[in-house]
Amino acid sequence: MEHEFTKTIKRILKKNFSKLSEKILSESELIQYINIKTKSANKGSKSRGSFANLYAIYVLVEDYISNGFHKKGNYKNYKGAIFSTLFNRQRELPFGQKLQNHALNHRMNEEFKKFFPNCEYVPILRDTSNNRYWFNQNLLEFRVGKKRLDLSESIIQIIDAYIEAKKSSFDRFIKFCENAEKLKGDELVEFITGLLEPTVDARIFEIVSYSILKYYYHNQKLYWGFDPEDLQEDNLKLYKTGRTNANDGGIDFVMKPLGRFFQVTETVDVKKYFLDIDKIEKYPITFVVKSSDATETIKHKIQDQAEKQYSITAIVSRYMECIEEVINIPELVLKLKSAVNQGFLNDILGEIIKQSRVEFNYDEEDYDVSQYENGIESEGK
Repeated sequence: MEHEFTKTIKRILKKNFSKLSEKILSESELIQYINIKTKSANKGSKSRGSFANLYAIYVLVEDYISNGFHKKGNYKNYKGAIFSTLFNRQRELPFGQKLQNHALNHRMNEEFKKFFPNCEYVPILRDTSNNRYWFNQNLLEFRVGKKRLDLSESIIQIIDAYIEAKKSSFDRFIKFCENAEKLKGDELVEFITGLLEPTVDARIFEIVSYSILKYYYHNQKLYWGFDPEDLQEDNLKLYKTGRTNANDGGIDFVMKPLGRFFQVTETVDVKKYFLDIDKIEKYPITFVVKSSDATETIKHKIQDQAEKQYSITAIVSRYMECIEEVINIPELVLKLKSAVNQGFLNDILGEIIKQSRVEFNYDEEDYDVSQYENGIESEGK
């Protein structure tokens, strides 16, 4: 596979291994895997980054180097890296703050095997009895005749370069949004609508969806209480419950005082939908779907899959009843226009910038978001 970032990989390998660089790239499964996982580096912030599995590699190879095994050998007698140390380290890395343990425990190995089914080596080795981890040294070494070349430092350099490329693309995205402040009316609406395209990064889609829905519901009022003669008036408030794309098992948005749950997804895989429904004990949930398909088409796709997977109509019906609403991209665009008509266009852009800066770990002091809030308390978390 050749893509834009492959040039960077080739440059690093050539610097470190000279004439053998092309041979290493074409024959090392680990380098090829990293090449596959870094294809989004130069596609801008709208394309999904692949950090979890890369960071699982990174922290283990970094541990390998820090203990000097790339020079002194004797890795086979190493007692192994402690899981908590690896876990904390990957969360220290850019974009790694909300990563879970899945990549270290099984996902990286599973995906690697999918790409290289004939490779005899498992990348990540672990002892579940004491939570110790190793990276398979056979993949860190490249053999040329009787000579063994160590790839570990090159792997760290390649992933570091990928991190910098992604940081740069997100920097440009933030600046792009900030420059959009100069746009007016329809131009700004068109800019925000462009951030909802099916090809955008999942995190950006979630941020933009939240920003639109927050202000779409903002002026809608609800009257409630325990006494019909003494009702309380409240605006609907949408809360963002955590970082985007966190794989933390949580629900993405929660609405007060109705208690509506929203989950953002980019798939029409019935297993994902039913898993989310099961997580909240079959409580009704609204799905915000990164798809331009009609909402009824999306529902039909889910139901068709469900009927194939489950043979009992009652089970399928029970799950389908829990899908309170499906909000697709066209529906988000309509809600955007409605919120714009209510006078919230600049607020939506400000929310996108603010949430993006939180997501991509910009310092709050670098940018004053208060200019957008206009006295409105932020519900984003």
